[in-house]
Amino acid sequence: MADRRYTKTHEWVTVDGREATIGITDFAQSQLGDVVFLELPSAGRKLAARETFGVIESVKAASDLYSPVAGRISAVNDKLSSKPELINSDPFGEGWILKLELAGELPPDLLDEEGYKKVTEASAQ
Repeated sequence: MADRRYTKTHEWVTVDGREATIGITDFAQSQLGDVVFLELPSAGRKLAARETFGVIESVKAASDLYSPVAGRISAVNDKLSSKPELINSDPFGEGWILKLELAGELPPDLLDEEGYKKVTEASAQ
């Protein structure tokens, strides 16, 4: 997980060349509980870093989803429409949410694994 970067709002991003893959963290899915629905954008939409791009609903709550980086959406994980539980079972793999064609550099406020761990430990207290 060393190549993954995190936000304080519990999204993750990995970058391969100019393609960024985005999802929510294992901590986030465990806090939400069973995910039952996602409202996601269409491919082609441009997003700014930290812009809301959708909503995730669980049996406990509904939460906004924020893009960790800026770019144009190149793919949305269509599997999540019929199997939103992939977010719970595999948040870092099959439960990815969307892919972006990266615009610009990564924001400097993204956290590495150690920094994110401190955020989750602080919120667990």
